[in-house]
Amino acid sequence: MKITLAAGRLIEFVEGDITRQTVDAIVNAANSELLPGGGVCGAIHRAGGAAIAEECMTVRSQRGPVPPGGAAATKAGRLAARYVIHAVGPVYQGGDRGEAAVLARCYRESLRTADELGLKSVAFPAISTGIFGYPLTEAAFIAFHTVAETLPTLSRVERVRFVLFDKLAFDAFIDAARQVLPAASWETSCQERS
Repeated sequence: MKITLAAGRLIEFVEGDITRQTVDAIVNAANSELLPGGGVCGAIHRAGGAAIAEECMTVRSQRGPVPPGGAAATKAGRLAARYVIHAVGPVYQGGDRGEAAVLARCYRESLRTADELGLKSVAFPAISTGIFGYPLTEAAFIAFHTVAETLPTLSRVERVRFVLFDKLAFDAFIDAARQVLPAASWETSCQERS
């Protein structure tokens, strides 16, 4: 599925493996220390190899931990992408401690980082919905709304792909997009697991 925004900017949805995406950058659902972990983070570090962890250590030593809502870029090691943007989402604590604002900032900062690097395409996972415990439906709405609002304001990024691990996440993001944008901007296409 895809949606066309102003100025031909595109948002795509696929069910699949983010480490296999052929885009300029993939976004890692990272921790503040940029250490390899489980879930998406662990998969990216395993697939990309030790070069990603080494660059993360350099970033950490230069600027310290990345705060929730922040992002930092490294090269992508053995991945098909050129860069990994390590975005630190919030740990969900009930929803009344500013988590929504932090999650939105995380997506905006990732897109800003990609734009500053001159990249055209970025793939996102469902940030904070794994071990950080953010409810999927709420996180999907925040993610889609933030990307749909931010993407047309960027100079270089033209395409965002949400890469969702399973059908539950895919459906949550499609539902969120339908709440935010009219159906007229949608284009249905055959989708393969990628």
